[in-house]
Order: sequence, then C-alpha cells, then structure tokens
Amino acid sequence: MTDAPLWTDGVLAGPFRRPHNNSSHEEGTIHDDATARRLGFRGGTIAGSIHMEQFPPLLTEAFGEDWYRTGGLSLYFRNPSVDFEPVRAFLRPTGEGRAEVWMDSEAGVRILDGTASVGTPDPDSLVRRKLRELRPAADIRMLASVQVGRSVEGVPTRIPQADINRRLAVLTEADPRFTDPAILGRTTAPLSATVHALRAVEPELFGMSEGEFVGLFGAIELLFHDGPVFADTPYLARGRVVALAETPKTEMLWYEATLTDPATGRDVVSTLHMSRLLKATSPLWS
Repeated sequence: MTDAPLWTDGVLAGPFRRPHNNSSHEEGTIHDDATARRLGFRGGTIAGSIHMEQFPPLLTEAFGEDWYRTGGLSLYFRNPSVDFEPVRAFLRPTGEGRAEVWMDSEAGVRILDGTASVGTPDPDSLVRRKLRELRPAADIRMLASVQVGRSVEGVPTRIPQADINRRLAVLTEADPRFTDPAILGRTTAPLSATVHALRAVEPELFGMSEGEFVGLFGAIELLFHDGPVFADTPYLARGRVVALAETPKTEMLWYEATLTDPATGRDVVSTLHMSRLLKATSPLWS
C-alpha cells in the first residue's frame, strides 16, 4: 500500500502506522506496561502527542503548506493504543479551511476524534467545544491546590536538534524539514516535540509531580499563529489554568500555553491541553 494519503468518497486516509511507545521505560506512568495493566489497560499507552504525528501529511494534502504557518489541529482522545498497534488517520474537509479528523485502530476502535483548520483560528474546534460543555466540578482532591486563572509567563524553552534526532527513530512520518536546514533556513520541530516545549509552563503553573498520581493526555489542540516552530531557537512560554473538572474516574486539568519568539515578540504556536488524573492512583480517592 502506498504511503501517500488516498482520497475515497471525499475522505482522505493515511496509511496504517505502528507507532512505538517510546515512553515505556518511564516506570510508574501510564506508558509503563506494569502500571497500565494494573489500572486495567491492555498495556503501556502511546502518548497522544505521538498520534498527532500521523496527521500533517493529510493536513498539507488538504490545506497546503500554509497549514504549518497558520494551521490548527484539535484532538480529543477516546481510547488508548499500545505499542506497535496499527492505527490510521482520516480527514474529511467540511469547507472554508475546516475539516473533521479522526483515527481508528486496525480493529475498528476509535482512538481519537478531532477537527483541523487553516487560516483564521476555529473558535468551534472540537477541544474548545468540549471545554465549553464542562460542568462545574463537585469534588476536586488531587488538584485542590491548583487555581483556575493562575498564570505564568516568561518561561524559557527550546527544542534542541538533538532531541529531534532522538525522535526520528520513532516518528511515523519522515519530513526532511526536521533535519535539513536548507529548506527553510533552520530545521523545524515535529508536533510531539512542540507539545513538549509548550509543557514547560507546567512546573510553575501546577506545582505537582507525576509521582503523586498517574495521568494521561485527554485532549490536545495545537494552533500555529506564525509557524513553524524551529529547532535550537529560544522561545518564551506563558500559560494559564482555564478549568478543573471531574468524571467518576478522573480529575481533569485544562490549561492554555503559548510560545513567543523573543526576537520578534510574535506568538508562534499555542495549545489548549487537557490531562486526566486517574482517581484510582491517588490515596486521596482510596
């Protein structure tokens, strides 16, 4: 089967990929087989940011190269996948620089739903709709010290080329811009590395450590304002807690973060991010 995305009945489908759980060595996390199985999962889970990597070939096929400059990708994770499990990304244009996206496993399990855009930011993206639909939290314990509205700014962050080079072995989509500076003047960062750079705000914003709970990504939206994101380039990050919520099994932490280029003062990329903290892993819920 060709690696190029294929159009069928108005839907663009990528090839099946087998992403690698490159965080399986992180003991005590949801990516660790023993921990994940103890919590009822089939095995250590693939990070949602890794699944994001399968979408750029579809997005550039549908929207062109402008997607890397002013594009958006908004994903809500439904079911986790495990190491080397075959998964496939899909895109259906909905008009005016907008599209629905989703990912299914080879067995037909829906891994994630989402929306994508280019040009004007989409105020009705899937993750923003989910945020608007939240009900007030009735009982917050693990996140009791986190304040909605708390903000931080001026957090230095960058994406070293060495980090990108380490990721090349596990990225499902090869892109010469990750390694060849001649294309754009500097090498660019994969989406998963961009998500990691935006997370630089978390220590100051939350003051919590992963050892106090086991969590997993629930939703990630990336929005390029003046992309792409370059390697070995200093950025400043700012962030704000936007919501706390809960379900019978989880507490949910929602925050926004933005990378600014200090050389130009322009916002480069932002995220709306939701993490799920599993109640079963905290003594506060035992």
